[in-house]
Amino acid sequence: MTPAPSPSSACPPPPPSGAFRPLTAFRAARLRLPGPRRAASAAAALLLAAPLTALGTAAAPGTALADTGYTWRNAQIQGGGFVPGIVFNETEPDLIYARTDIGGAYRWNPDTERWIPLLDWVGWEDWGWTGVAGLATDPVDPDRVYAAVGGYTNSWDPDNGAVLRSTDRGETWEVTELPFKLGGNMPGRGVERLSVDPNDNRVLYLGAPGGNGLWRSTDHGATWSKVASFPNPGDYVANPGDGSGYSSDNQGVGWIAFDRSSGSPGSPTPDVYVGVMDKENTVYRSGDAGRTWERVPGQPEGHLAIEGVVDHENGRLYISTSDTGGPYDGGSGDVWRFDFATEEWTNISPVPSDSPDNHFGYGGLTIDRQNPGTLMVSTQISWWPDVQIYRTTDGGGTWTQAWRYGSYPERINRYDLDVSAAPWLTFGENPQPPVTSPKLGWMTQAMEIDPHDSDRMMYGTGATLYGTDDLTAWDAGRRFTIEVKAAGIEETAVNDLAAPPGGVPLVSALGDIGGFRHDDLTQVPDMMHTRPFHGSVTSLDFAERAPHTFVRVGSSDNAATSRIALSTDGGANWWAGRQPAGVTGPGTVAMAADGSAVVWSTEGAGVQVSTNYAGSWRASSGVPAGARVEADRVDPDRFYAFADGGFYVSTDGGETFRSSAAGGLPQGGGSVRFAAVPGRAGEVWLAGGTSGGAYGMWRSTDSGATFTPVAGVDEADTVGFGKAAPGADHPAVYTSARIGGVRGIFRSDDAGATWQRINDDEHRWAWTGAAITGDPDVYGRVYVSTNGRGIVYGDPAGGG
Repeated sequence: MTPAPSPSSACPPPPPSGAFRPLTAFRAARLRLPGPRRAASAAAALLLAAPLTALGTAAAPGTALADTGYTWRNAQIQGGGFVPGIVFNETEPDLIYARTDIGGAYRWNPDTERWIPLLDWVGWEDWGWTGVAGLATDPVDPDRVYAAVGGYTNSWDPDNGAVLRSTDRGETWEVTELPFKLGGNMPGRGVERLSVDPNDNRVLYLGAPGGNGLWRSTDHGATWSKVASFPNPGDYVANPGDGSGYSSDNQGVGWIAFDRSSGSPGSPTPDVYVGVMDKENTVYRSGDAGRTWERVPGQPEGHLAIEGVVDHENGRLYISTSDTGGPYDGGSGDVWRFDFATEEWTNISPVPSDSPDNHFGYGGLTIDRQNPGTLMVSTQISWWPDVQIYRTTDGGGTWTQAWRYGSYPERINRYDLDVSAAPWLTFGENPQPPVTSPKLGWMTQAMEIDPHDSDRMMYGTGATLYGTDDLTAWDAGRRFTIEVKAAGIEETAVNDLAAPPGGVPLVSALGDIGGFRHDDLTQVPDMMHTRPFHGSVTSLDFAERAPHTFVRVGSSDNAATSRIALSTDGGANWWAGRQPAGVTGPGTVAMAADGSAVVWSTEGAGVQVSTNYAGSWRASSGVPAGARVEADRVDPDRFYAFADGGFYVSTDGGETFRSSAAGGLPQGGGSVRFAAVPGRAGEVWLAGGTSGGAYGMWRSTDSGATFTPVAGVDEADTVGFGKAAPGADHPAVYTSARIGGVRGIFRSDDAGATWQRINDDEHRWAWTGAAITGDPDVYGRVYVSTNGRGIVYGDPAGGG
């Protein structure tokens, strides 16, 4: 069966990585949390002290530093995460935006048919702002675009949300911070919460989660006030018993839709409809531009209105409903039409909720603005066998569907699905009918027909963005083609990176889709790591002296799948190793310099060692459970471990460890990363820490017996090594750190004596604290992990 996502299990902090997964345990939250956070700025403090009725601009992106000489690109994967929002500008053709749940926002480039990232300037301190909870493009002034940003509404994100506004299509932004949190990666994130009044573009509305109600701006998003007259802040909670707060937050106020025909240009639209996450009171309206509100009479009850679309030509509101806010669940729902003239509600569901064939809620909903009687709606989730997409050309009187059953399990598709741009979307599977590989989709809450072109439609899934350019062939009975339209969108969460010398540029460990071997950084690999497939690979390593020998560990939703895999051809092919009894999670892993041993710090079974390629295991002694492990890059008998301020060394291939006498190291094993230096036996660098404690970078040249702080490094979170500079005798050192009071990506060519910041303020990528490594064969090249913007790599102009 083709891997696809599945309902979320409980997600205690820290949030696990996960945008989609096989059918048994989709991981809802996809963020590995950063550790330290800056104190609120003076501007933010003043803002949060202001009355809730008048919020103004709090901050703006910093000015870029001088050109560092580096060029930054993504290692090509195309997609890899959930796309919950797609927005077409209704005035200007080809002006399209997409939002992601942790990877920022993008603008479509029609000349290259690629997406341009718009939020790479978001820095370490405001990492949650790459979670985009709402996106709106101005139909009056197409140069204006807005994004409502914030990662989580619970404690995982310590910062409040913000509304970003741009007058140059996202090239630059101004920021207004809010007095509440937004949840770009929370349950219900497929609901589009931000909207611009099509008659008076000074007016915007924002639906807030957490019981914070409906908010309005009358000055192009510069200041915001709570709409005091709005009567219902919502009450729907996915899981009231979730102690982490992730699934127990009130999903609040959702979408806002305007009936532009009720007003005239230059004045606020009188008739406004708002969807609320409340199963008994889900649609409200105002007839006086938001001064007063009423529950729309006669409305359906028992479901949530996930999307709302106004047909202002024919005087109708359409809503898609589900029994949950989604995006990874939903087992019942309907599609309804509300006629303004008669004030009657009509159930127009392709498969009504009271039908025995309905086992899904409805999510994505869109109208063809060229032919308003034509609508499309998707199942919000239909894990097995696939998502379904329905289309009507008569306002919901009759529907056709993207696929249907023949003689079961035969499946007759109305479409051809081309994934040649991202062939890994097959997951290397050959499932039994009626399941297909690749799938048509899942988590489909974003679906839009181009308002300027009835043949173009795009929709989001948990892994990519699909689209078609010949949609009307559907109505003519011809097959139409759906293609991957995610070029430029890189939305993976990176857990670990390895760049072995010679031949293979990069092997990665990713959340959600496991990871890849990149033979060519400019090309999308054919397949992720499979056999076994680990939905989230947490750690990998290779033998420095036998660099085609690899090990990786990761999580699997199939209890029968081993959490460890090995390769002897540089990650091109893998086989599953045996795992020790009692293993409950993947942890971290290290491989001896010559490949003779693997040390695995498991969850559940402590630290284990194998000398026969994971054929059997013995418990290591002298090392705490949960320690992070690494291998010396020269001496195959030497392994290292770190836990809670203590450093541990093994000189017998991982069988036994002894505690180092080194002191002054940071506490908290989860916030510390360390690495041994290639070609230099016994040299280890350590980075990490927490605010209020030891936090920085340390170096040992005696196998961890002693450590010396690296002078000038205020804070550091990763460390890695690459080819030495010309004439230098020490590998280049790379880190994600704060040095000289500035956060950034740094390189040292003289073993930490001096540092050069190699990124700039337009290339910060929020949180970059999971992994970093230089290239051993190309001086100056560095690979940087991000949490939602994929694998970023930089090359210096002219060789550094």
